Amino acid sequence: GKMAAAAERGGSPSLSAGEEEPPLELDSLVEEVAAAASAGFRLTAVRREPAVRLQHGVSGLEPLAWSEDHRVSVSTARSIAVLEQLSDVHSGGQEMVIHRTAVPAPSAACLLKVGPKKEVAECKEKFASSVDPTVSQTFMLDRVFNPEGKSLPPMRGFKYSSWSPLGCDANGRCLLAALTMDNRLTIHANLNRLQWVQLVDLTEIYGERLYEASYKLSKADTPRGELGDFSEFQRRHSMQTPVRMEWSGICTTQQVKHNNECRDVGSVLLAVLFENSNIAVWQFQLPFLGKESITSCNTIESGINSPSVLSWWEYEHNNRKMSGLIVGSAFGPVKILPVNLKAVKGYFTLRQPVVLWQEMDQLPVHSIKCIPLYHPYQKCSCSLVVAARGAYVFWCLLLISKAGLNVHNSHVTGLHSLPIVSMTADKQNGTVYTCSSDGKVRQLIPIFTDVALKFEHQLIKLSEVFGSVRTHGIAVSPCGAYLAVITTEGMTNGLHPVNKNYQVQFVTLKTFEEAAAQLLESSVQNLFRQVDLTDLVRWKILKDKHIPQFLQEALDKKIESCGSTYFWRFKLFLLRILYQSMQKAPSEVMWRPSHEDAKILISDSPGMGSTEDDQEEGTSKQASKQRLCDTGKGMDIDDTAEDSLPQSSDIGGREPMEEKLLEVQAQIEAVEMHLTREHMKRVLGEVYLHTWITENTSIPTRGVCDFLMSDDGYDDRTARVLIGHILKKMNKQTFPEHCSLCKEILPFTDRKQAVCSNGHIWLRCFLTYQSCQSLVYRRCLLHDSIARHPTPEDPEWIKRLLQGPCTFCDSPVF
Repeated sequence: GKMAAAAERGGSPSLSAGEEEPPLELDSLVEEVAAAASAGFRLTAVRREPAVRLQHGVSGLEPLAWSEDHRVSVSTARSIAVLEQLSDVHSGGQEMVIHRTAVPAPSAACLLKVGPKKEVAECKEKFASSVDPTVSQTFMLDRVFNPEGKSLPPMRGFKYSSWSPLGCDANGRCLLAALTMDNRLTIHANLNRLQWVQLVDLTEIYGERLYEASYKLSKADTPRGELGDFSEFQRRHSMQTPVRMEWSGICTTQQVKHNNECRDVGSVLLAVLFENSNIAVWQFQLPFLGKESITSCNTIESGINSPSVLSWWEYEHNNRKMSGLIVGSAFGPVKILPVNLKAVKGYFTLRQPVVLWQEMDQLPVHSIKCIPLYHPYQKCSCSLVVAARGAYVFWCLLLISKAGLNVHNSHVTGLHSLPIVSMTADKQNGTVYTCSSDGKVRQLIPIFTDVALKFEHQLIKLSEVFGSVRTHGIAVSPCGAYLAVITTEGMTNGLHPVNKNYQVQFVTLKTFEEAAAQLLESSVQNLFRQVDLTDLVRWKILKDKHIPQFLQEALDKKIESCGSTYFWRFKLFLLRILYQSMQKAPSEVMWRPSHEDAKILISDSPGMGSTEDDQEEGTSKQASKQRLCDTGKGMDIDDTAEDSLPQSSDIGGREPMEEKLLEVQAQIEAVEMHLTREHMKRVLGEVYLHTWITENTSIPTRGVCDFLMSDDGYDDRTARVLIGHILKKMNKQTFPEHCSLCKEILPFTDRKQAVCSNGHIWLRCFLTYQSCQSLVYRRCLLHDSIARHPTPEDPEWIKRLLQGPCTFCDSPVF
């Protein structure tokens, strides 16, 4: 705990201009970071461009959230703006690359189902015209009863949004649960990168369930009053008015099929806290596709007055997973409720509720975060629960020992002079960040003691980074590299700004050295899940135009000792960024039409005369085009445009920079070929395990074998033994692929495309190496490679192969 906190707190002194960076080993790098921390170096927040301007003002509480797949959601008055961070290997710009989409707010108002439409309309008219002002005025001014507004302004915008864990939608990414200001709770997925699709409306489904159960939570409940009674009218609304919703972690269970095979089935829970203190726990089967993926819905009575926030408590003890729900009240109390998950094997819960804070001190609980940590003194896992209450942070350390559940709690005071408006936590090391509206952010680092823990905190003044600003929300990136902040203009010379411009801005929380060390020692071993760290590395290489020596040496050591393909992919990423940093910026705007091309077209067209100069110019242009085609032969279409080298105009030889570019490109091709061969071995292993003798599959097995054996310089004993076993099983059968246009054989001579003897070109699927002979296929997030869609006749093992990420950059495929 102390070492992790010290590494987070520490920073390395930056080199002055003109100094050379000394070569460092990985061990010495970690020692220097720790030494810097002990010397008292403070966190230095650096601005990261660009600042993203929002079209509408933010709405709701905690308007900012950062998903595990690196998408930032911002709740605004008209939509949820989604900013996806990409570590683009095809762009030479130093700014953070952001892909922007939006989830629009529904145009129609949400009317909660409290009874038959005719009866509800009659009751509304009765309450509005009541002579009792306590009834008529309460009814007219309550926006839950009147979401459409009429004379009042419409309830547009979003109250809250929450991201699911990674691996919940059809592409293995995160789902977005959105709660509108008029109490509509929906779940959305981004299936094609450009458009968000609403998968289900939970408010409508829950209302139907309550209506069928006559608004009773259980059969033993006594029947309540009629809808015409105003108190019953209020009760039926409050029992389905959501306050907050939170996703649990993914639960994996085994399901036995009819042929006695076991398959892993994933499910996820969504807890919805209602105004009347009930909690609905929805269970969804993964991947979540819509209403048909809903497994169950159970309602829990929390018994908390005026609930304001909830969070999942998930704890692992002796390989047993425990879960519960932490609920906070607007009056101050916080407690954990047991969640009975009988349908999920291997999950346990508490026997009874546990009160974490019981004082009704009128300090509303604004936000709750639960962070799993490892206790260095007790040698076991523990849970740190932090809650923002007014201007203070309440913390509670939960630890299960032989004596039972130990609870230590206290408050951290003196952080802010104004109430905390937003709180976020880095779950990897337990660091908590809080902010108030005056532009001050506090970093709280937990330090374990013999008994419980204490917090070291330091102030981050955003005014020193952005100037005078007001803050409305913060969110930390999944690996703790960046902090996203929603800002508007602050006071200038004691005057408030005339207009408010809402922006999402980014500051760095880690140095390049810390990000590189974390990537090298990563337990995740997936570049896509660490995009915030790779973006810091990308920024450094693009600025310095070289890969630091210590990083190259440490990476080469990892490759020699471990041999994991993750480090090869990391090396490929560094080489691609280096290649982009060495590229010359285009002298002309790329979209501007060229007049020279028009000349060539006129001179080449029949019936037109041409001078010798025009003919020479056309010939040289055609020659340069031919060279470009030769360079791009065997590559993807996009790779031809982006990875092709500029041709030298010098007759005597190439420029030094062009020589370096050629050298880097040769290294890139060598790493790509190594990764391709490793994946080919994996594919052949799947073929050998799942096929009978002389069984034909959609995978060009013989072509992959011949491609691996064609290079005399490639000597891999494992591959040769595997290929020998497969060829023996194929029994001299070749099963070649045929062109769908001319029925000619498609030879396997290139890993990226197949060309028949008549010149028809088909791109190859990078997951199965089959030629994609259809107009529709999928693409990697960074446009590295293409993959075919699974078909109904594909066996399960091929469908599993097609669910894999990109073999070059770990990105999902769309």
